[in-house]
Amino acid sequence: MTDMAVESTASPSGAESAAGVAGAESPSAAKSRADRASAVTAAGDGSTVPAADGGKSDAAADGGKTVPAADGDGTAPETDGDGTDPSAGATATAREAGGGRGGHVVRALRAPARLGARVASAARHGRAVAAVLAVATVATTALSLWLGVQVYEQRADEQRRQDILAAARRSALNFTSLDYRHYARDSANVLKGATGDFKKQFAAQTAELTKLVAANKSVSEGQVLEAGIARSDERSARVLVVADSKVTNSAAPEGQARTYRLQLDLVLEGGRWLTSNVEFVG
Repeated sequence: MTDMAVESTASPSGAESAAGVAGAESPSAAKSRADRASAVTAAGDGSTVPAADGGKSDAAADGGKTVPAADGDGTAPETDGDGTDPSAGATATAREAGGGRGGHVVRALRAPARLGARVASAARHGRAVAAVLAVATVATTALSLWLGVQVYEQRADEQRRQDILAAARRSALNFTSLDYRHYARDSANVLKGATGDFKKQFAAQTAELTKLVAANKSVSEGQVLEAGIARSDERSARVLVVADSKVTNSAAPEGQARTYRLQLDLVLEGGRWLTSNVEFVG
């Protein structure tokens, strides 16, 4: 009897045995589990609670979930609203920062090359601009010279025309203006503007004409009405002159009006336009 009583005291209770046979959790196991849950709730920040049954963690008792380890001060690391660990983001940011620094280095190394390319491009552009400016300068200079030559030639042509007309007018006026009272002076004026055959012929007739105008008391007062250049070049010209005169003499003391149409040939000699021939054309 005594042995049986001792055996009954050492063996588990009937309820625990029945629960073990039925596969249900015994009351003592349930109590132990509740105590562990209370300890986890008291920690409140996800720290690990030592296992009460042989060093097993709550993760094993809670379906294999791992509880984050506490920091050095005993607190568990904080998590974001979506459950991610901020330390992971910080690590990634650090890696990105390291990559950013590498990118800055690469860009810094590329900058001199780009600067050199821009300088070369600017140099080429500068040379092109300089070439264009040089061509424009040469063209402008050539155009200016050409225009200057044209203006000079136009002025020279106009001056030559004026010189020819002035010489022809003067020669025609001297030829149609004679006075027996000072014929030597008048004939000298004609010879002063003459050359060639015309000068020779007029000089040869001067002595005879002097006697003739003196005998008739001839006075001729000429006037040039019009003059125009028929043709001209740098050394010769032909001019048509219309002149009239009032002639008085012993036969016509009241005077007579006469009109002359003269053709004068002129040549340039010693910088002066001189009459080489005179013809009456009408």
